[in-house]
Order: sequence, then C-alpha cells, then structure tokens
Amino acid sequence: MQWTSGIAIYFLLWIFSAFIVMPFGVRTHHDAGTVPETGHADSAPVNFRPWRIVWRTTLLAVVLFVLFYLNYTQGWITAEDLDFFPAPPDISAEQSLTTGHAAGE
Repeated sequence: MQWTSGIAIYFLLWIFSAFIVMPFGVRTHHDAGTVPETGHADSAPVNFRPWRIVWRTTLLAVVLFVLFYLNYTQGWITAEDLDFFPAPPDISAEQSLTTGHAAGE
C-alpha cells in the first residue's frame, strides 16, 4: 500500500469515526434540567466539547486503521470471503475450462 493510500483511508475512517463518536456523552437541556436560551433548540447540547470529540474520533480511527492495515498485510478477510453469491453458470463453466477441469467434475 502506498503511503498516500494509507492517508486517504485513515481520513475516511476518521470521518466515519466522528459520526460514531459524536452522540456519546451529549446532554441536552432536558437531561441537565436547565432551560435553553432564547433561540436555541431544545436538543442543543448543554456542554459541547469539540476537542473531546476530536480526541475520541482520532483514537477510534487509529484503532480501525491498525485493524485495516493488519488485515491488508495478513489477509485475514479477503474479497473472496465476502462473495456470498455463486458465479453464474456460464462463468463457472468458462473458469473450469481455463483451469483444465471438465464442467461435470
């Protein structure tokens, strides 16, 4: 894997992780028992801490990237493992001819 591909994959995992992490630890005014200021939504968080979200997101993205990279190098799960549908009959016959096996074997 090229380093630029690694950076792109990490960035995608970081964005994905941000959406996973954001809802945790958020308390609304209703949860805190306070009244929201005029013009604020009732669902607005009482204590929004963006840096906490950034750190949690970064930690989760690093863990996911390490797992991805280990799978990439070790080959734990491959594309063939995720192919749940059999090949169509004409392709199966064509593949058996190229490998030297007869279609009925």
